Amino acid sequence: MARIPTLTDDEITTALAELDGWSVVDAKLHRELDFGSFVRAFGFMSSVALVAESMNHHPEWFNVYGRVVIDLTTHDAGGISQRDVALAKQIDALSAAHAG
Repeated sequence: MARIPTLTDDEITTALAELDGWSVVDAKLHRELDFGSFVRAFGFMSSVALVAESMNHHPEWFNVYGRVVIDLTTHDAGGISQRDVALAKQIDALSAAHAG
């Protein structure tokens, strides 16, 4: 199987400019969201779970009450890949739909 290529620093910088609220922390795409309630946060996470499963690309995430912290990396590539950027774009769209 062909190895998934990681993005260069320039490609990551370009991708970040197209994403809402993402940064790079510990060599992973990182975003923190606050939905104001557990129900809204959980609804968002459920929506992301369905998209992530369909992409066969799953986030590292953490949730307390209305706060969701997401980290994206492609373990098979050993870093950030286009798969992470594609999922981040989907997450951006879903977060806008679940904002209260």
